[in-house]
Amino acid sequence: MKVVHSIEELRDQLRGQLRVAFVPTMGNLHAAHLSLMRLARQHGDPVVASIFVNRLQFGPNEDFDRYPRTLMDDIQKLEGERDVYVLFAPDERELYPEPQNFRIQPGDSLGQILEGAFRPDFFMGVSTVVLKLFSCVQPRVAVFGKKDYQQLMVVRAMCRQFQLPVEILAHETVRDPDGLALSSRNRYLSPEERTEAPTLYGLLQQVRDTVRQGQRDLPVIEAHVMQTLSSRGWDPDYVAVRRQRDLQPPKPDELDTGEPLVVLAAARLGATRLIDNLEFDVLR
Repeated sequence: MKVVHSIEELRDQLRGQLRVAFVPTMGNLHAAHLSLMRLARQHGDPVVASIFVNRLQFGPNEDFDRYPRTLMDDIQKLEGERDVYVLFAPDERELYPEPQNFRIQPGDSLGQILEGAFRPDFFMGVSTVVLKLFSCVQPRVAVFGKKDYQQLMVVRAMCRQFQLPVEILAHETVRDPDGLALSSRNRYLSPEERTEAPTLYGLLQQVRDTVRQGQRDLPVIEAHVMQTLSSRGWDPDYVAVRRQRDLQPPKPDELDTGEPLVVLAAARLGATRLIDNLEFDVLR
């Protein structure tokens, strides 16, 4: 695996390559990231990964400074997989050589709800850096995980509206045996919090089962989960059942006609903010 730190080096390595598969990350890699690399290898050649902690997507009171940076360990993990041809690991001066005055702002219908409402600049930061990375890498396909469900949809919408020639592939959420979605932020959990953390996914499963059993008052179902989390010491931001296709609330008749749904949630457990989601069909 070749490790490059400049855009010029990256483009030299990829000159003439027409089937590049790309996996952008912020590093601190774990098993879920490595699964993304393997999926990318199935759909393109060569595979390019990037590691860049993007300041633009962190709010003023978020964990940019303490976000784990483990480049040497990440390199070893990627080399062990043998799926990645080039790792692009730029510093901030390389990717943002001047103030980034041109920024991508997702629209209200997708970018300003759920995560966008609680983290106002998050999707602006994600969209801007992804577009910049796509410009550097010029991939044919790019792989994103479903754990960041709304992010996946924002990136797809950006590619569609800017007519970018990049196919966005979605990888299923990778979980520990107890159901907790793998995340770099899981390392912030204390032992007691780590034991409690799978509760979030368990409650999403309860929402799915409740809707499938015929209950249709979604605000009541969502409020019950919020209350349950609070009673267990969590600080929930949202629990929301939405249509998979656009993350808008389903209409009453759609609940009985098989509209594919997803329940999404975000909540703090101690100092760690966890997000998760679960896709489901009502009629299954």
